[in-house]
Amino acid sequence: MGDKQVTSGYDEDQMREFTLGVLTDLQAMEKMLDAGMFEEDVCRIGAEQEIFLVDQAMHPAPIAMEVIENARDGRLTTEIGLFNLEANLTAREFTGNALGEMEAELNEIIDKVRDVANELNSGVVLAGILPTIQASDLTSDNLTPLPRYHEIDRVVTKLHGENRTIQIKGLDELQLTLQNTFIEFCNTSFQVHLQTGVKDFVKYYNWSQAIAAPVLASAVNSPLLLNHKLWHETRLALFQHATDTRSHVHKERNQPPRVNFGERWVDESIIEVLREDAVRFRVLLTQAVDEDSQAVLANGAIPKLNAWRMHNGTIWRWNRPCYGIVDGKPGLRIEARYLPAGPSVVDEMANAAFLLGLMMELPEEFGDISKKMSFDDAKNSFYNVARYGLGGQVRGLDGKSRRVGTLILEELLPRARKGLEHVGIASFDGDRLLDIVEKRVSAETSGAKWMLDSLATMDPKAKLNVRMRSLTSEMKKNQELGSPLHEWPLASIPTSSEWIDNYKTVEQFMAVDLFTVRSEDILDLAANLMHWRHVRHVPVEDDAGRLLGIVSHRDLIRLLASGKIDRAKPIIVRDVMITEMITIEPETSTLEALRIMREHNIGCLPVVKDGFLVGLVTAYDFLTVSTKLFEERLGELTSESPTSTDDTKMTEQVRYNSVARKISQ
Repeated sequence: MGDKQVTSGYDEDQMREFTLGVLTDLQAMEKMLDAGMFEEDVCRIGAEQEIFLVDQAMHPAPIAMEVIENARDGRLTTEIGLFNLEANLTAREFTGNALGEMEAELNEIIDKVRDVANELNSGVVLAGILPTIQASDLTSDNLTPLPRYHEIDRVVTKLHGENRTIQIKGLDELQLTLQNTFIEFCNTSFQVHLQTGVKDFVKYYNWSQAIAAPVLASAVNSPLLLNHKLWHETRLALFQHATDTRSHVHKERNQPPRVNFGERWVDESIIEVLREDAVRFRVLLTQAVDEDSQAVLANGAIPKLNAWRMHNGTIWRWNRPCYGIVDGKPGLRIEARYLPAGPSVVDEMANAAFLLGLMMELPEEFGDISKKMSFDDAKNSFYNVARYGLGGQVRGLDGKSRRVGTLILEELLPRARKGLEHVGIASFDGDRLLDIVEKRVSAETSGAKWMLDSLATMDPKAKLNVRMRSLTSEMKKNQELGSPLHEWPLASIPTSSEWIDNYKTVEQFMAVDLFTVRSEDILDLAANLMHWRHVRHVPVEDDAGRLLGIVSHRDLIRLLASGKIDRAKPIIVRDVMITEMITIEPETSTLEALRIMREHNIGCLPVVKDGFLVGLVTAYDFLTVSTKLFEERLGELTSESPTSTDDTKMTEQVRYNSVARKISQ
């Protein structure tokens, strides 16, 4: 859990004081390691569950503060976005019923959040990236109003310098230019913690890096971002971009980002990693230094190391070393940050069982991983499965490349079962959870593949917002049922739903894949475009995407009727296009857009952002919306109409016309 008590608007003196505190804490930790003060003989596990809050139309619901206040549960805390929550589970010894107890607690806390959210007409969805998030959700209005998050956004944006460019290529290609870090709102994860003895910590930490690829492969659950199909685990690329503090010069010097996998195996001590992070990455957050950790240590007490812990909390290694004190004993743990939230609680626990079983077995069976595998192979495999999931290739201990699913089924799952047995995990829990991984991998499916396959089977003529909403609704329903992913049927578009909520803004149904022309093009190009693509309006833009005008089917007819066409001379688009246009922004409400079109008697509305064309809404686009709204209202009003009697019999057509008049009024 990140410390929310930070200093806002600190000066250089405060920065220097805090930096000194970080270095003092790191020196104190080194002395503690040398003196053997860390807990050695206990293995513990824990987890952090991040959650999306959604409204009844499956769009993000920025109600986190209300949910936390109403739930009154100390395990719940905020995240950077107001539609995100985090639940911190109880640390427990890793033996016996530990996995079953963790699963029970996870269900209990999510059910509590779900109940509170329901009272606010909202719900809970577990997903690495929520499919229904729109660019209009990524604003300062949805930034959690606490100093920690404002400072992270302010400092990261300042350090990065020029606008943040995000480019991710998958099935689609997403390119964004941002001036803040708010796209981080899109990410939620299920972070598993493992505390091991310090004597073998380096060995375990290196193995946590080596197994990250196969553990992630079947757990991928984030293939969609802002309506684009990207990596199977897009979170990895997105989080790196969202929190990148490197300027253009730093990138040219190959400085690693704050979100990273690492560059090499650890050799002798975890202090190697912590020292590098202390000198490599600038301090983002500061707070009052409330202890001299060296003095605390000299007095025979255990220091909290708060300054170093805060700095460590702003360096997001996918496997991050962490420090904590349990029952008065200091300990080191590995935080696996790469697993996404969802697709269900039992799937998350299956992923955790797979990870923890491998961590218990492989270091004991094979010893030092650095003598078995190159770090570059481990890193390359990790990003390969992030892109392709179970379709990715990984390199095994024998140096041979193979499909990751084959490696999991033939070599890793049997070893994970052994690892759980060795630490005394109840066989019922261990076998039940690992069986879920086995069935998922055998079926060659994952949360990401389920989403992509579901979208592929939906009616392509349905609005994209409807498909994403239907997908998210089905995820929510299956999560509430508690069934594992491999039992889920593909999602489909329901015959009825809350259509009014689905079309609050034009962003949710505007056309974005646009065919446009330039002002210097010949008019024949625009005319053929209309004919071939069956469209009545063609936007005119410059090479940078700025809207210059629009050519309509009506303009062409008017030109033909005028008889002013000179067949010997081509007509240029600029001579015909309309430049005095009415435009709207993506956040414009649907009803407002409809009102504008009716009042001005126009057939389309260009959608612009900062002068750039981002979409187009036409009268045809409103047919789907208005039809659904009409049918919804029709159902309400017909139920209010008097029923037919023998004396007064109203035909269905008459009733329909009566209701239609009421709607039009």
